[in-house]
Amino acid sequence: MFEQSRRLSEPLRWGRREKTIVAVLASCVLLGLVGLGVFALTKGAPARADCIDVTFASTLGGAHIHACGARARQICSSPSGLGGIRHDVQVSCERAHLPFGRG
Repeated sequence: MFEQSRRLSEPLRWGRREKTIVAVLASCVLLGLVGLGVFALTKGAPARADCIDVTFASTLGGAHIHACGARARQICSSPSGLGGIRHDVQVSCERAHLPFGRG
């Protein structure tokens, strides 16, 4: 009984094995964070300025229009047939600095 109370009252002693394990785990966490940082900074291509991107309600859920370059200019210049999404497409065309309805 006295031995147990003495052992419980003393602070833990970290041996060489415990210190090595903690150092290895800390190094792994640090390398993982550095890797995530590098991945986040280098991932993806820069956004193109001549792209339109519109998400709208459709009969089976959400639908998406994404077009760049000549296709985006074609959609913006001939807005007939867009129906209820005409305003959303116009906003996206203006954001891409493409003329809307002048084709």
